[in-house]
Amino acid sequence: MSQPKAPLRHFLQFKDFSRAEHEHVFARTRAIKDKFKRYERYWPLEDRTLAMIFEKPSTRTRMSFESGMHQLGGAAIYLYTRDSQLGRGEPVEDAAQVISRMCDIIMVRTFEQDIIERFARKSRVPVINGLTDEYHPCQILADVYTYIEQRGAIRGRTVAWIGDSNNVCNTWLQAAAIFDFKLHISTPPGYEVEPERMNRNAETFADPMAAARGAHLVTTDVWTSMGFEAENEERRKAFHDWQVDAEMMKAAAKDALFMHCLPAHRGEEVAAEVIDGPQSVVWEEAENRLHTQKALLEFLLLGKVSGS
Repeated sequence: MSQPKAPLRHFLQFKDFSRAEHEHVFARTRAIKDKFKRYERYWPLEDRTLAMIFEKPSTRTRMSFESGMHQLGGAAIYLYTRDSQLGRGEPVEDAAQVISRMCDIIMVRTFEQDIIERFARKSRVPVINGLTDEYHPCQILADVYTYIEQRGAIRGRTVAWIGDSNNVCNTWLQAAAIFDFKLHISTPPGYEVEPERMNRNAETFADPMAAARGAHLVTTDVWTSMGFEAENEERRKAFHDWQVDAEMMKAAAKDALFMHCLPAHRGEEVAAEVIDGPQSVVWEEAENRLHTQKALLEFLLLGKVSGS
């Protein structure tokens, strides 16, 4: 019997899915994760192939997508652009047309958002954003799910983002609008969020302690994202007061959680006592990349699957 096929959809930004679709993916995440924990085989994507195209290297993105596809019964192929024709100047549009004829779904981890948008326009199969300089939707998919798993509904809660206004911050902004929670953002001068990215759910704070006050979730990222290494020393000075430490977590809500997309630099954006402390859920968050992405792969390839 042939497997069902979902209409062609891409996941290039968090806002590509409605709240109802995200909630469906979360429901499927719970079911799929439960099967994983019970060592129950679940192969809805048997004979399906995921192509993973990396222009930026990764640990968590490769592990979670490759393991996830195998656990769903499919296969994953790793392509590093430097070892392919993409790294030798082949047009993105040409690569998309060829690769999408040879697999069922594609994950791309690259620099400019425009690259993945151009790729998706020519692809015959779903394309997933594994990270660009502008957005990291798979990370926030896991982060929001982790909060819900640990504390229940995120609607009406407050999330504090401390640090750089990078791709993860940009994606939190989209999530806040979709799930209707408050987002407090504190960045050093010169590293603010572009005004056009702000929405009614978000508020900026010059003082990071004020942003964290009363927050139900405090989250951050490295001071220097991939591709900005030349600014490392300058950023160390600018971000000095934007470390999430024990004092900041005390200002947050009593049951506040701490998250970090990893890798983390203890002593820089986060104190060791926080990331290794009782409020930290960074390891659960990292594991949930695997489970939320399995649900995402299922949704993009099969549509809305019901049942356990």
